[in-house]
Amino acid sequence: MWGPTVSGSQAHAIESAAGTAGLDPTLAAAYSLAEAEAHAQGVPLSITSGYRTPAEQEALWEDGIRTYGSPEEARRWVLPPGESTHVQGRAVDVGPVQGAQWLEANGNRWGLCRTFDNEYWHFELATVPGGVCPPRLPDAAER
Repeated sequence: MWGPTVSGSQAHAIESAAGTAGLDPTLAAAYSLAEAEAHAQGVPLSITSGYRTPAEQEALWEDGIRTYGSPEEARRWVLPPGESTHVQGRAVDVGPVQGAQWLEANGNRWGLCRTFDNEYWHFELATVPGGVCPPRLPDAAER
C-alpha cells in the first residue's frame, strides 16, 4: 500500500510497513517512515501487533484475567476492547528488543512515543514530529 506523507515542503509517497493495515493513517505513515529509517541504519524493527478487532482484544483481555488473576491486575498489561488503543488503530507493539530501543530513542522524530513503563514494545503517536514525548505512564491501568 502507498500513503502520502509530507517531509518539509514536499509531499511524497511512502510504502506502508507490514502490519499497518487497520491503523490510523497518520500512525501507519509515521511508523512506516520510522521502520524504513531503522532498517537503513541496520536495526531490525517490525510490528508484532497493530490493529486488533474487538473480538481479538476481548480474547486477550479474558486471557489476561486468567493469567493475572483479576481484572485489576490484568489492566496493567491489557485493556478491554472499549479502552484499547489497538482496537482504535492508534497503537503498535514492536520488536525485537533492539528495534524497540531504537524506536524509543528516535521515534519522536515521527511523533512516536513509548507509552508505558512496563511495556517496552508499545508505541503511540503522542507528540508532533520532532516534539518531546510526554512522560510515560507506569502501566495501562493508569490511563
